[in-house]
Amino acid sequence: MVPAIILFAATYVLMLTFSKFRPYIALASGVLFILTGMLPASQIIGALDFNVLLMIGGTMGLVQLFIDSRMPERLADIIMDKVPNVQWAAVSLSLFAGVISAFVDNVATVLMIAPVAIEICKKLKTNPVPFIISIAVSSNLQGAATLVGDTTAIMLGSALDMSFLDFIWYQGKPGMFFMVELGACLSACIVYFVFRKEKSAIPKSGKMTEVTDMVPTVLLVGAIVLLIVASFLPFEMPAETNGLICFTLLIIGLIYNYAKNKNLDAIMGPLKAIDFETLGLLVGLFLMIGGISNMGVIDALAQGLAKLGAGNPFLMYTIIVWASVIISAFIDNIPYVATMIPVIAGIAVEMGIDSTALYFGLLSGATLGGNCTPIGASANITGIGILRKEGHEVSNGDFFKIGIPFTMAAIIPAYILIWILFGV
Repeated sequence: MVPAIILFAATYVLMLTFSKFRPYIALASGVLFILTGMLPASQIIGALDFNVLLMIGGTMGLVQLFIDSRMPERLADIIMDKVPNVQWAAVSLSLFAGVISAFVDNVATVLMIAPVAIEICKKLKTNPVPFIISIAVSSNLQGAATLVGDTTAIMLGSALDMSFLDFIWYQGKPGMFFMVELGACLSACIVYFVFRKEKSAIPKSGKMTEVTDMVPTVLLVGAIVLLIVASFLPFEMPAETNGLICFTLLIIGLIYNYAKNKNLDAIMGPLKAIDFETLGLLVGLFLMIGGISNMGVIDALAQGLAKLGAGNPFLMYTIIVWASVIISAFIDNIPYVATMIPVIAGIAVEMGIDSTALYFGLLSGATLGGNCTPIGASANITGIGILRKEGHEVSNGDFFKIGIPFTMAAIIPAYILIWILFGV
């Protein structure tokens, strides 16, 4: 086990130190696990989660078609036309970003909503920093609400063989969707308080963004509908069903886009929007985890954590939730969740308990922990980058005064409710 632990730990240190090269570091480490025999060639395919890779790639491409259609801007215009003042504009944009992020990648959500917020702030001559921070942290929160909302949700759903509806109703009880929405309601109160002095009226232009094409919206909604339909089918589906649904709809969208525009950019544009670095990072992580699992590291770690929990399921659950919050505040939650999913499976076996509360605690803690710091989530980094281009620097204090209370308002009720429903 020692060589596997050393290689795995060295990979993490390198990924933290050279964040721009994380996908290449992870892939190189995965190749080393194979070349050293720690991951046998016969286990390579089994180590890769193709359902996750296909879902992420397909959804990202569909999102770009959705953005290009200008439908998100139209939806934002409608919201702005209905709100009375700046305070409610901030709350509405935050909630709107959350709703979009439940079905669309967090970074893509920030990229869609942030320009609208920036434009409103320019017209009102108000500071856009708290607006963008609120949008970013709200996007992170809602990513855990549905099966397709975030990479970590997709990974967990695949590990537990969860359907789209399982995130809403699981084992006859309210699922992650309701945990997240409870947190969203309480955290909206935080945004309302932060903007308590912003009472300036919103000018009504009466103009709405013109949506150039409804097909991408139909495809994105269709992906959600088909994922739900697949949940109801009375027979067992292939493990890659959800990924094939998302990727097939992307192919349909690309064919339609090419037929409409008659140029190669109609295909290459959405394909370029797929974050191949994230996909490469996941491939590397899957290979690494397959390697350390084969070498017995996962089982040993599970046994160690089970002993730390002293045979107390609630203590174990508490450790997982709050350790996830702290760790994800400083490192990307994708590699962390990818590592912890098999560890939690081992802990549940070692302690002889149901794993549901531990898995849900992992997802909520790892997702929300990224809201504590400016570097804790890709959406935060994206939002800060947008502000920097507009000439606004974001201090740690600016972020903390929204991110930390937002996180606490969201994680504490989820922490309590998950245990009441699935732990007791």
